[in-house]
Amino acid sequence: MTRNNTTRTFLGRSSFAEVKRIGEILRIETVGGALLVAAAIVAIIWANSPWADKYFAVRDITLGIPALHLELTIGQWASDGLLAIFFFLTGLELKKEFVIGDLRTPATALVPVAAAFGGVAVPAIVFAMINLASPTGLQGWAIPTATDIAFAVAVLAILGSHLPSALRIFLLTLAVVDDLIAIVIIAIFYADGFTLTPLLLTLIPLAAYATLTHVFPRFFGRNPWAPWVILLPIGAVAWALLHASGVHATIAGVALGFAVPVRRMVKHGGPQSGPGLAEVLEHRLRPLSSGFAVPVFAFFAAGVAIGGPEGFVSALTDPVMIGILAGLVLGKPIGITLTTWLLTRFTKARLDSSLAWIDVIGVGMLAGIGFTVSLLVAELSFGADSPHGDHAKIAIFTASVLAALLAAVVLGARNRHYRRIESAQRGDELGVPLDDQTT
Repeated sequence: MTRNNTTRTFLGRSSFAEVKRIGEILRIETVGGALLVAAAIVAIIWANSPWADKYFAVRDITLGIPALHLELTIGQWASDGLLAIFFFLTGLELKKEFVIGDLRTPATALVPVAAAFGGVAVPAIVFAMINLASPTGLQGWAIPTATDIAFAVAVLAILGSHLPSALRIFLLTLAVVDDLIAIVIIAIFYADGFTLTPLLLTLIPLAAYATLTHVFPRFFGRNPWAPWVILLPIGAVAWALLHASGVHATIAGVALGFAVPVRRMVKHGGPQSGPGLAEVLEHRLRPLSSGFAVPVFAFFAAGVAIGGPEGFVSALTDPVMIGILAGLVLGKPIGITLTTWLLTRFTKARLDSSLAWIDVIGVGMLAGIGFTVSLLVAELSFGADSPHGDHAKIAIFTASVLAALLAAVVLGARNRHYRRIESAQRGDELGVPLDDQTT
């Protein structure tokens, strides 16, 4: 009797279709990441300038319909409303990954999913250990658990032109699963005054939305106006009802994203033709999310009065800031790398021979860039006017910059390493001596 010693490699070559799809997402998210960083920098500069009062006055302008319990400040509209677009795309991406992507196969999904859970659990534990003595500060335990896709991808695009595509796919998959975990955390731990009736009523427009997208996918795919005229109002009703229930309204975006069919469209019972409706909507909405919704949210969420060098030094004494810094900069890479290593130690999964563990560590460092969802969780944890909230935002920005710089050092060196390998391989194909390839 022989034992099956077959091993599975991970972070190896992916299919051409998967590489192409990820490449398209990375290009859009790179631009979005740059806009996100620019919006946050402008907000921080304005909030600490002589004109800071005008920034906060604009952020706190109240708009909406009081009768529908939708009288929110502009800052709240950005976090509850615009960010729902980002979470809608997250829902689409998650469903695609689980239905037709790499996560549909348990053996393939095991490593990135487990690594994402490790990258959430360890930062949360680090934060909790530092803030055990402060029940108020402990409310922010979930802040360092999130990875910002756009910000991280923008950094990766700048310094990782020669990194293997598998590393990019690994990072994006980590971030997508990370978002799913963050969504569950927000839905469970940050519901505000939960009310059952509006929550149950949310199921009506959600069911209508799902029915229309599954019965008429080709109609909504062929007519760009149709989703805006038909689906958007239904989605807005679902969003408003969920907001009234006390569950954070951005969860409506995820639910609506999951309601969209993913598989390729079928024409009159014939063969599959054309992309699925989820892919069509993602293609249309991702520029709106990356180019407008997320940067505007970052602009209104990142603005915090630091109070100069003295204020920054004072914030460093707050366990909340220390916990976030330690969680994102240290906890993320430790959680991701340790979980991945444990899988190779106790399962048949093995790191592809063309890669090294320093590559995984570099990706783990890059995953420490937490911004969009971290800022949202900070607001949900402490509120806009809490000193802990201000310190949390300072910590998120500082930790994201530190994580990006550390990842740049590691992945930048690895990028040069892989560039030399590519040059050597091209030289071998052309018959160029190795000594002449470096001249």
